[in-house]
Amino acid sequence: MTVSLNLAALRQTTAREYAIRFFFGGLVTAAAGVIANKFGPGVGGLFLAFPAIFPATATLLEAHQRERKQRAGLSGARRGREVVGLDAVGAAQGGVGLVVFAVLIWRFVPRHNPWALLVLSSLVWLAVSFGIWRLRRFPRRLVLRLRKAAGVARASHRAKK
Repeated sequence: MTVSLNLAALRQTTAREYAIRFFFGGLVTAAAGVIANKFGPGVGGLFLAFPAIFPATATLLEAHQRERKQRAGLSGARRGREVVGLDAVGAAQGGVGLVVFAVLIWRFVPRHNPWALLVLSSLVWLAVSFGIWRLRRFPRRLVLRLRKAAGVARASHRAKK
C-alpha cells in the first residue's frame, strides 16, 4: 500500500460526514472533561488522548468502501473491514509516536523553550510514526530474504552432489 495525498477525497466527503466526525470528537472531549472532574486531570488527559475522530472515521471508511464495491456489483463488506483494519493499524502507529511526543513534552518543558520543544517533539512524533510505518514490512522482508538465501544454498548443495 502506498501512502499518498488525495485532495479530491475532500470533495467526496459530505457535510453530514464532517458533522458526524465533529460530533464524535466533541463527545469524546466532553467525556474526557467529565472524567477529569471526577478523577483528576491526569486521568482525564489520558482519555482526551483517545483518537476522538477514529470511531466516526472507521464507520465512514467502511461505508465508502462498501458503497464503492456495491456499485461494481460486489458485496464490499470484506474490503470495508480490511480498509478499517489498515486505518486502525495506522492510528496505533501514530499513537506510539504520540506517546513519545508526550514523554518529551512532560520531561523537558520545565527546563526548555516551550515553542522549540513543541516543534522538536512534533518532528520526533512524525519520525517515530513514519519509522514504525516503514518497519511494518521488515519481518516479512527478512523471512523472504532468509528463504531466498536458503533456497540458493540448497540449490548449490544439490549441484555439488
